Amino acid sequence: MISIGKTSRMALCVATFSMLAGCAQTGSPLIGNGNVSYGDSKGVELVSNEFGSTDLQRLAENMTRSLVQVPSIRGKRLTLADVQNKTSEYIDTAEITKSIRVQLMKAGTVRFVADVSHMEGQTQELMRQNQSGLYDKSKSKKIGKMVGADFRLTGGISSIVKKNSDIKDVYYKLSLELVDNETGELVWADEQEIRKTSRR
Repeated sequence: MISIGKTSRMALCVATFSMLAGCAQTGSPLIGNGNVSYGDSKGVELVSNEFGSTDLQRLAENMTRSLVQVPSIRGKRLTLADVQNKTSEYIDTAEITKSIRVQLMKAGTVRFVADVSHMEGQTQELMRQNQSGLYDKSKSKKIGKMVGADFRLTGGISSIVKKNSDIKDVYYKLSLELVDNETGELVWADEQEIRKTSRR
């Protein structure tokens, strides 16, 4: 025969388990009015014929796929200058640059060193470690040890826009060039194109 004490303890255990299971099923509470939903970050974006997320992803992936085929860059150090915007619209070309850098890093083919735009920050960090008096000199990074880049990657994005009363056609072209810093030789160049057409 089960005693009252044991029965109460069993009931308490069952209730506690049910509460925990309920919490696990409901997850985090939803906050907001329910008009916002998640989409596929890799899905094709066709909101307008202006430069968009799909264009950025395609250009970065295609350029990376082309560049990693160059045998002479394997294991080498690169600098990647911000892609220049030569279009008539606002394009955050820093994001194109970052995407290309990330794709190349994931491929494991090259390494990157500080370029002109990052050199000031790098220099300030070395000065802070060596001249502020805040760091153990034996453990701070020494001035004069930075490694130069073997290659320099530069490029720009341009566009041609044609339109009439019914149609707007936009052509984008991303061009990149890879130069050997020691010899000045152009060792690789490629272009990736996108055309987008919309009807009014």
